[in-house]
Amino acid sequence: MTLDRYADAVDDLSPDDGEVETAELVVTDDVLVKAFALGPGATVEPHEHGDATNVFHILEGEPTVIRGDEEESLAAPAVVVNERGTVHGARNDTDERAVITASLCPLP
Repeated sequence: MTLDRYADAVDDLSPDDGEVETAELVVTDDVLVKAFALGPGATVEPHEHGDATNVFHILEGEPTVIRGDEEESLAAPAVVVNERGTVHGARNDTDERAVITASLCPLP
């Protein structure tokens, strides 16, 4: 048995072109950690969380992260902080799967 929750949750995610598949890694009363596997051409639509900070951890691939009016292609590993109320999202412009985890805290 391992303490790591990543491999078991993400290994089965195999999104097709344009698709996003998700898995919840941690769910408690005050934090959510969710994995997003982006197939080629897939997008996590820009959105915001008014009452929570959202931290992206880029773990596989090279997705383009959107934060406010900024866009940047980031190779794994990378961490992006999206402060409360900041519009954020991600897009996979590559031909390979990209995986991001998002940590949301505190839960709204």
